[in-house]
Formats: sequence, structure tokens, C-alpha cells
Amino acid sequence: MLKDKFGRDINYLRLAVVDRCNLRCTYCMPENGLTWIKQQELMTDEEMIRICSVFTELGINKIRITGGEPFVRKNSMAFIEQIAQLKGLHDVSITTNGLLTEQYIPRLKASGIKSVNLSLDTLDPERFFSITRRRSFDKVMKTLDSLLNHRITVKINAVVMEDKNIEDIIPLVQLTKELPVDVRFIEEMPFNGTNAAVSLKWNYAQIYEHIKASFPGIEKTEDPKSSTSYNYKIHGFAGSIGIIAAYTRSFCGDCNRIRITPTGELRTCLYEGEGINLKEALRSGKTDQELKDIIISSIQHKPKDGWEAEKSNFTSSQIHQSMATIGG
Repeated sequence: MLKDKFGRDINYLRLAVVDRCNLRCTYCMPENGLTWIKQQELMTDEEMIRICSVFTELGINKIRITGGEPFVRKNSMAFIEQIAQLKGLHDVSITTNGLLTEQYIPRLKASGIKSVNLSLDTLDPERFFSITRRRSFDKVMKTLDSLLNHRITVKINAVVMEDKNIEDIIPLVQLTKELPVDVRFIEEMPFNGTNAAVSLKWNYAQIYEHIKASFPGIEKTEDPKSSTSYNYKIHGFAGSIGIIAAYTRSFCGDCNRIRITPTGELRTCLYEGEGINLKEALRSGKTDQELKDIIISSIQHKPKDGWEAEKSNFTSSQIHQSMATIGG
């Protein structure tokens, strides 16, 4: 098992397979998109599989495929099927916006994918368009229905934004009354690809109080080890609720995560400005053992928390980089 200098077990890799996305969410990127990474700078499928194999040999047993939007990448489903076959993996999951996902759900199920995180910030089609700048709400809802019909665990990720979707918090909570979904409300982060400031008004405490005002019987449930969310349940509801303190970063204490960006950069913390490029190490001819040594050394420099990482590594230009370039 990989351990950092704070004694934390590192067993969870978030792999961003592409930076491109077919939405233009206001909290993630500018309306006209970003300057996309050139094809030759992205990792190939073979390179990603080799890197993931090295990680599983080091004790990584959970991999989440992210982006950008992972299904925008050519042959993404075939790649996911190969990743799911890696020895030592107990959990392969996907984070998606749902626009292209529905067609692949039977294959996801057959591959052993048990969990999908679905981005859905509103249940109102017009607000969906306002936030994502695309009229694709119906596609996302069809994906949600199909995932549930195939008995794949669904976590709905909703970024809470002042003056944009506050009125959706209660309807999203009500969604858990009949559906066995986990709706997770996420504090807005500064990774929006612009210099736009982020409001701190709707932090996790404010989100909780807003929910509690409508559901005074809300009950705290046990948070799993290394959970990023504070978890809750409303009596009689089929689903559950989580609140992720993504900006205030109160979940860093037992972090078990590392990230690989679409260009192969290993980030030991979401809030790091840069990391070691494993793709370049691989292309320079490094052996698997040499890659392992690089990984182990990098993890020994994993910061204590997001505040330390940001203070040490971010420049004023890096703090507003898009989530699409970091890896979800």
C-alpha cells in the first residue's frame, strides 16, 4: 500500500482521459471553451493502461475515470473495459455529464462498473441551459433513468452557485425521496477557467442549514473513511444526501487520492499547481520499476491539505485553471 509522509494510505486514482467537454458550464470554463490540449500531448490508451497497471501493483485498488467529459474521447468505452480488467482493482467508476453516456450503459454494466457520478446542477431545463450553455437536459435525464434501470449506483453531483441554482437545492433533495440516488451538493471552486471570483456564501454549513429548514428531521449518517462529503439521510427517503466542502477543504485530513491529468501529470492534491509528468517519463524509456520509484517519491511530497498545496504551488494564473485540465 502506498503511504504518504503523514501515514495516509493512498489507494484511489482519479484518471482524466481527456480535457475536452461537450458542455460549457459556467463554473468550469469560459463560454468559448479552452485552448484544448493537442492530440500528441495526450496520453495514448496504451500509455494510460500501463500507468494504471503500475499503480495497481503499488496498491491502488480504485480508479475513477474523469475528464473533461470522458465519453468525448474516441474509443473511451473500449478503454474503460480494458481498465476494468486490471488485476487488483476492486472499484472502477465513472464521472460523466450524461450527454453521451446512455448508449454505453449496458456495456458499463457488463464491464462491472458499479458506480457512476452524474453531473446535474438543476432539475429545470432553462436553468440547465443557463448553467451549461447547452440544451441537453433531456439527454441527462434519460441517462439517469437508464443507470437506475440497470441498477448502477448513481451519485448526482450538483455545484451550488449563488444566484444560479439555489432554488434547485430542495427539489434535488426531494429527488431522493423516491429514487435510490445520492445527491451531493458541492461548494463552488475557483477552477472555472476564468478570473471570475467565487462566492463563499454558500459553503457547506449554509447548504446544510438551507436543507434543514425544509427537512428538520434530516439525520447525520456515518461518513466512510476518506469520504469527501458530510453525509445525511431523511427518514423514509430511498436515497441520501451529501455535502462536499470543496472550497473550504475540511476533508483533507485522511485524503487517499491522487490524480493523473490528461497529459500524464501526477497531482498528489487537487490544489497543486503542477506535478511530475509520468507520460514523459514513460516516453523517455523508464522501466516499470523506475516509474514506481517516481510515483513513490512524488507521494512522499503530498501536502498535508489543500491550503498547503495552494500556498506552495499556485500562481495567480494557475488558481483559475479549468477543472477540465486538472482532472475532475
